[in-house]
Amino acid sequence: MKIFNLNCDEWDRVEDRPGWRSKDAWVGAHIGAELIGGSMYELEPGNRLCPYHLHYANEEWLVVLRGEPTLRTPEGEQALTEGDVVCFPRGKQGAHQVSNRTDSPIRVLMFSTRIAPEIVEQIDSGKIGARSAKGEQILLTRPGPLLDYWDGED
Repeated sequence: MKIFNLNCDEWDRVEDRPGWRSKDAWVGAHIGAELIGGSMYELEPGNRLCPYHLHYANEEWLVVLRGEPTLRTPEGEQALTEGDVVCFPRGKQGAHQVSNRTDSPIRVLMFSTRIAPEIVEQIDSGKIGARSAKGEQILLTRPGPLLDYWDGED
């Protein structure tokens, strides 16, 4: 059995982009998970975790471990507190973004099903991303006009 402690400071990746500064630990990978993914994020004050997005294949859950993040959903924005748990269902109603509008770092744990292939929509920028069954990026683009099924098939 593998154990990962959520109070540790062992990080697998650091995002240093201004406005998006965060650290993440791939909890699911550390404990050998296969069917459920889990990542812990620490978000510095004044930063956002990910673009406002939704998943078409996977459900996600957010657990607030430390601090008071602001959650953006289709219903608006609201402050969360330590111990809050939120589910983001698949599709448009599950759109979400986490930000830190406090003066201290926040820490959240995100769980996700691991259904593949997956399509993710980044709503504010109008991008659509697709990953294969093996998790490889297939595309990240802005859609154009919808094509006919037989378009280009001569």
